Order: sequence, then structure tokens, then C-alpha cells
Amino acid sequence: MKKNIEKYAQETLNKIEALTRHIKNVEENCLILGKKLIKNGEIDLGHQLIANGFIHDSSKFRGIEWQQLVANDNLETTKLKLKMAIYQHHSTNLHHPEAWVGGIKSMSLVYLLELLCDWKARSEESGTSLMDYINNSATKRFGFDKNDEVYKILIKYMDLLCEKQFEIIK
Repeated sequence: MKKNIEKYAQETLNKIEALTRHIKNVEENCLILGKKLIKNGEIDLGHQLIANGFIHDSSKFRGIEWQQLVANDNLETTKLKLKMAIYQHHSTNLHHPEAWVGGIKSMSLVYLLELLCDWKARSEESGTSLMDYINNSATKRFGFDKNDEVYKILIKYMDLLCEKQFEIIK
């Protein structure tokens, strides 16, 4: 009995650590981009983005989303709960294109930028390229291409969000 409690406690702590690390990464990205927006005169947008960063993915701490994060069910139950948790998360968090009737192309700018900050955090956490994700995965998954306005917006703000590693001095 004590081993089960210790195991559950450790699993819970591990999930909290991973979840809070991701949320802090997104929060930091929202803060970086939000401050740059404010300095560029997009004051309300920057303020809203920073505020969104502080509540990003908070739904994962409650209900089926949390239960799925710490699930110890059989495989079939886990698959069903995972589908339900993903649906719940996507439909209630406006930084996901699935929450919008028209998908990514109909998202308001602040949520599109929060999504970009989320993607940047995920790419850093997994050691992958944000640009590669946008060009090779996101375009297919969310049905847009390089000619769409949403792509141009993502790239514009990605350039503002991401630090340039090296600049050639002329």
C-alpha cells in the first residue's frame, strides 16, 4: 500500500514538473514577444499575449486532462480517456486551431501568437526546429500553405520572437 502511494506521488510530481516546465516556457515566450509588441506600438496585443501566457494550459490541472496525465488505466481505457482529454483541451483552449470553427485561418491574432509561442516551447523542449515544424507539419495538419495570410503572420511574428543567433556585421 505504501509503495503504491509513493509511486503515485512520484508520478504526480513528474507530471507536475513536465507540465509546469512547458507552461513556464510558453509564458516566457509570450512575455518576450509581448514586450516586443508593446515596444513596437502594438500595446493591447502585447498586453493580451502576456496575460494569456500566465494562464496557458491551466486546464491541464483539472478534470479529465489531469486524470489522463496521471492515468494508470488499462490500455483501452487509456486510449479513450486520452481522446477525451485531447478533445477537451483543444475545444476549451483558444490557442488551438481546433477550437475555432474555421480552424487556424479564423483564429484571432492574440491566440495565433500564443499558439506560435506554444510551438516554439515544444520545439525547444524536443530539440527540433520551429521553422521545420511550421513548414512540414503544421501546414499539413492545419490546412494552410506559404501563400496563406496565416503563414505570413506566423513567419512575421516568429522572426520577432526568435533571437537571431549570429548576425553578419557589414
